Amino acid sequence: MVVLNRIYTRTGDSGATRLANGAEVSKTDPRVEAYGGVDETNACLGLARLHTVEDPLLHAMLGRIQNDLFDLGADLATPPTPGEDISKVLRVTEGQVDRLEREIDEINQDLAPLTSFVLPGGTAAAAALHQTRTVCRRAERAAVALAQCEPVAAPALKYLNRLSDLLFVASRRANANGALDVLWSPGATRG
Repeated sequence: MVVLNRIYTRTGDSGATRLANGAEVSKTDPRVEAYGGVDETNACLGLARLHTVEDPLLHAMLGRIQNDLFDLGADLATPPTPGEDISKVLRVTEGQVDRLEREIDEINQDLAPLTSFVLPGGTAAAAALHQTRTVCRRAERAAVALAQCEPVAAPALKYLNRLSDLLFVASRRANANGALDVLWSPGATRG
């Protein structure tokens, strides 16, 4: 259980923060960028959920994903150690990635076929989910950049990649299963 008795610590006043293992790093550290991007994704998802209350399946799914994103943030905030006991460190699992894939397939089966790229828009829920998707992609890029210089567990990277896919199909579900999608019309606005 997490207990937060004091919200401010003053350790960040000099531009530093602490990782989950207690190590002090710069707030611009690639690991902080990665888990910060996940936190931003989660905040956007919270706003998107305000528009999904009329869809109990999607609303509950996104709520569970918000919890997963805290797991993912904890994973990225905890540098792996050689021979670590996975039962004692919170890491995203392949099972969480597999669940996202099943949910993508479940949502996608009812969607109208795509005939063009989809522009962010349609309903408020779809627009918010598209915004969350793009923030998720940025978080994924930050996690990939981290993985190029430090170890990152493969499921964490896979989770972010699948999540952006899920957010795309969720946006189409929020657009009446694609009927309200705003489609890109290549070159339509050229003079």
